[in-house]
Amino acid sequence: MRIAVGSDHAGFELKEAVAAHVRDAGHEVVDCGTYSADRVDYPDFGAAVGRSVAGGDTEGGICVCGTGIGIAMAAN
Repeated sequence: MRIAVGSDHAGFELKEAVAAHVRDAGHEVVDCGTYSADRVDYPDFGAAVGRSVAGGDTEGGICVCGTGIGIAMAAN
């Protein structure tokens, strides 16, 4: 299964840990960013995960941010 992952800067470390767990479970990870803990705007990365799933490029998506609220709205 292909799983998209994305986060803002506050969720970067957790996204990396989740992505490793998903890979260890035998799935392919599509990393939609962010790629460091430097400050970013979450909508860019939540929307990228949402587009990946909606477009059929991945079968599921996982988003992480400081609260989980904003990035979920962007992904949906």
